[in-house]
Amino acid sequence: MLFVLFHLGSERYALDAQRVVEVVPLLALKKFSQAPRGVAGMFIYRGRPVPALDLCELTLGRPAVEYLSTRIIIVNHSSPGGEEQLLGLIAERVTETLRRDERDFVDAGVRVAAAPFLGPMLTDAQGVIQLISPEKLVQESLRAQLFAPPTEAGHAHD
Repeated sequence: MLFVLFHLGSERYALDAQRVVEVVPLLALKKFSQAPRGVAGMFIYRGRPVPALDLCELTLGRPAVEYLSTRIIIVNHSSPGGEEQLLGLIAERVTETLRRDERDFVDAGVRVAAAPFLGPMLTDAQGVIQLISPEKLVQESLRAQLFAPPTEAGHAHD
């Protein structure tokens, strides 16, 4: 399998490349006032609004550093109901891919309740790589906010 590698701070992480639609440069985002932690904003991708999560903020408690290699990884996000939506994931140093068997990733045996999206790990010559599960990034309460059905714009309400 092919994986997209990236950094969050000094740690390395991976995403299954089959979930990745495209990797794009860090764009200016429309910020949301009083957004939940980790929600960086929204951008337009091929005419569609796409919410963006800052993976550094979710894992490290600080926004991603704007390196030249900081990117938005656009993924297909599956809701529990099976609907596919696009989701942007902001990550640092998105510069490599890795081809490995998914069975090479082993369960770490540790569960962090605040980070259910952190998955199994593997070790290579540079250290540990942890798999991120995009479908576990968005909890139900946040899903309702990020993927709300569009409202009719331009209609005055009495």
